[in-house]
Amino acid sequence: MALARSGIIGVIPARLESERLPHKALRAVAGHPMLVWVWRRARQAGALEELLVATDSQEIAACCRAYSIPVEMTRSAHRSGTERILEVMERRPAEIYVNIQGDEPMVTAEHIELLLAPFRESPPTLVSTLKVALSAESAQNPNHTKVVADLEGRALYFSRAPIPYDRDPAERDPAGRPRYYKHLGFYAYRASALEKFRAFAPSPLEQSEKLEQLRFLEHGVPIVVVETARDTIGVDTEDDLEKVEEYFRKEGIRLPGASEVPGPA
Repeated sequence: MALARSGIIGVIPARLESERLPHKALRAVAGHPMLVWVWRRARQAGALEELLVATDSQEIAACCRAYSIPVEMTRSAHRSGTERILEVMERRPAEIYVNIQGDEPMVTAEHIELLLAPFRESPPTLVSTLKVALSAESAQNPNHTKVVADLEGRALYFSRAPIPYDRDPAERDPAGRPRYYKHLGFYAYRASALEKFRAFAPSPLEQSEKLEQLRFLEHGVPIVVVETARDTIGVDTEDDLEKVEEYFRKEGIRLPGASEVPGPA
């Protein structure tokens, strides 16, 4: 018997291991695990019919259960969040899947609504993602993935290098210098696009840049890039964690109605 197909499912891939920040999904931000913030903030997006965490960690699953967060156990062999979502897709059919990174506690409902807008406005849309304006100085940082798009808003390329290259910075009027955009690691995919991703072999540019979204581009699958005015801090280091903590403190952001769960030792 075929499973009923949902409209839009949000998935938060989460793993316990992290090279630069161990146990980062469960590290405390303003008194609660970071992953809990991601789920609580993302669920404010009304378009999501379901929102769940996908993990291979029993410790993460226990945290989710303590906070009444839906969780799906997935295989430990997955190399990326996209692969984890592919496993979820096998059990939970849907038209569109939204990939919400588990280290993005500053996600907002607006981010998710912007991701989904292209699917409403142009039914042929297969994949969407977000960008935010970036200073020329910050564009030099390889930890910020940059994106350039065509005049219709479709991605041309993603890179850790500063793109586009400013060939004549000393000769050009400052107003005419390149505009840089940081790629925010949120995606929405049609199920058919994820099936294509599963079928494609890892591509040369993907392997060079270590950016899996290039697999779509190299195989001719367009990615719509939507601009947002709201930057986020993806947490990879202790410094990132401190910045998010400071942001929440300044904004007076609190998490009502959740029981406390001890963080990792």
